[in-house]
Amino acid sequence: MLLFYSVWRFIASFLSSGTRLPLFCPPPYITMNALIFRLWGGFFMQTRERWHLIDGLRGLALANMVLYHLLFDVYVIWGFDPLWPARWPVRVWERCICCSFIFISGLCWHWGRRHALRRGLLLNGFGLLITAVTLIAVPDQAVWCGVLTFLGCATLLTIPVDRLLNGRWTAAGLAVNLVLLVVFWPVNQGWLGLGTWRLWQLPDALYRSRLLTVLGFPFPGFFSSDYFSILPWYFLFLAGYFARPLLFAIEQVKQAARLRLPLLDWLGRKSLPVYLVHQPLCMALCVAFLSPASPLCLVN
Repeated sequence: MLLFYSVWRFIASFLSSGTRLPLFCPPPYITMNALIFRLWGGFFMQTRERWHLIDGLRGLALANMVLYHLLFDVYVIWGFDPLWPARWPVRVWERCICCSFIFISGLCWHWGRRHALRRGLLLNGFGLLITAVTLIAVPDQAVWCGVLTFLGCATLLTIPVDRLLNGRWTAAGLAVNLVLLVVFWPVNQGWLGLGTWRLWQLPDALYRSRLLTVLGFPFPGFFSSDYFSILPWYFLFLAGYFARPLLFAIEQVKQAARLRLPLLDWLGRKSLPVYLVHQPLCMALCVAFLSPASPLCLVN
């Protein structure tokens, strides 16, 4: 606990705009706000006019993600139905959550590009922290190359893309990345194609190095309970990036984007801290209501 607090104080001090605070002094409330605000950067959408519907849609994706992870803990980690994630309705639900969250993250990148480097590095840091925690708490369901690691990498990779293109070729960029997303969709299985049509069998050598796992070429025996490789998911992130100027050039879209979705709007604005705490809370609920040792246990 002391180590966690020390790390937290170091990050908070690093991000605070004022004088660096002593390592073990009580953290003021404003420092925590500054920490969360600066970590999420562009995903907090620092604009003159906030597009509340984007926050609401991101909050909807996050709410579904929290529910999915709670059910995953119940069925898989607690053993009520280990095959639950493989059922096709669950698989479709999970893919919809992932796709919407990543697309919206790419769409929001532009609004936080000023702090993209720092945000990308910190998201990768949080991704490594989640890997470490899951390795200790649930080693058989450890997270390697999870969604935060992916978002951190995607945020960093988009910096040179943005500088190179500078807002040009948005329609072509959207179309090309959607096609590449489809073609590269089976890259984790060792090939490229369209649906079940295999266009190219990738060399086995790509899948022998552990270092290439984050890119999209998992080594034999690799397992992660939350695996988002750069390929193919970065193409979806870029699709959101290129879609933003096309969508917001339409006045009706701007008007719709001002609409608020109560509660979901708030959840979308707090998506990073909610994501960081939701899994421990889900596990705590499982322990409270499913553990035989708990007085609140609901099962025999």
